[in-house]
Amino acid sequence: MAPTAQYDTVIVGGGPAGLTAALALTRYRHRTLVVESPAPPRNAASRGVHGMIGLEGATPVEVRARAWAELDGYGLAERREATVEDLARADDGGFRAVMSDGTVAWSRTVLLATGVTDVLPEGVAGFAECWGRSVIHCPFCAGWENAERTWGLIADDPDYAALAADAFRAWSADVIALAPPGMDRAAEIRARLRGAGSDLVEGEITRLHHHDGDLYAVEFADGTRLARQTLLWSPPQRQVPLVARLAENLALALDEDGFVSVGPDKRTSVPGLYAAGDLTTAWEQGAMSAAGAGAAAADALHFARRA
Repeated sequence: MAPTAQYDTVIVGGGPAGLTAALALTRYRHRTLVVESPAPPRNAASRGVHGMIGLEGATPVEVRARAWAELDGYGLAERREATVEDLARADDGGFRAVMSDGTVAWSRTVLLATGVTDVLPEGVAGFAECWGRSVIHCPFCAGWENAERTWGLIADDPDYAALAADAFRAWSADVIALAPPGMDRAAEIRARLRGAGSDLVEGEITRLHHHDGDLYAVEFADGTRLARQTLLWSPPQRQVPLVARLAENLALALDEDGFVSVGPDKRTSVPGLYAAGDLTTAWEQGAMSAAGAGAAAADALHFARRA
C-alpha cells in the first residue's frame, strides 16, 4: 500500500452532503480529503437539480464541476476518485481509510456521505430507460417536469395507495394507484379512490412502453396495458457495502429501517465518525436536505476539533 497521507477529515462521498461539508470545512481551514466513487452517482439520470438557489436546473455533473471549481480556489480540499473499502481505528484514536486504488489515508475524523443505493426492480422492461425521467421517486424533485400528465402511484401498502386520490394534485389531476395482486384491503382502497375520482389497478408490471424514456403505457403480466405518462415509484434502498461493513466491524448503529443513526450534530454511535445525507433518513432525501445536513456536520466536526 502507498504511504499514509494525513488529513483533518476524510469525507466519503462527493454528492451535495459531502461537497457542502468540504466547502464549510475548507473555510474552517481543515485539510480535507473527499473520496468519490468512480461509478455514476445515484442521481446520474436526473435532468437537473431543483430547489437549490443559484443552481436551478443544473445537471449533477455541472453541480459537481462548480463545487470543485470553488473548492480548488481554497487549496485545502483534495479529491480522490476511488471507493473507501474499509475504515479502521488507528492506534492514536483517528481512522485509517483504505481505498480501492491502494492508498491509505489517516484522519482525525470521518464523514460518511455515501448516499444509498436504489434497488431497481428486475424483470420490468423499459424501467431503466424511464428512470429519472418519466419514472420518478420524488414528486418534489421532478413533479414540475411531469405536471399535467397522467400519473400512476406504485404502492404495495394500502395506506400509501390511498394517497393517490389527492396527495399529488399539485402536479396532476389524474393519479391512480397501481398495486401488486392481492394487496391487503384492496377492495376498500379501490372504493375509496373511486369515490374521490381516482382508482386502484392491481397487476404485476412487466413492461414500460416509452419513446426514448418518455412513458406512454404500462403493461401487466396478463398482457393488458394501461395508458400512463408518469409513474411515482419509490424502489427499496440499501446502504453501500462500506456502511454494512462498519456496522459489523465498528458497531455502527443503524435504525430499524437500516439507515445510519445520527444525533442532531450528525454524530454516529462511533466516536469521531459522522454521517450526513440520504444514508441517514428515508424521509428527508434530496439535494437541499443533504446539503443542509453536510453543513451541520461540518460545524459539528469543527467544534469537536476545538474541544
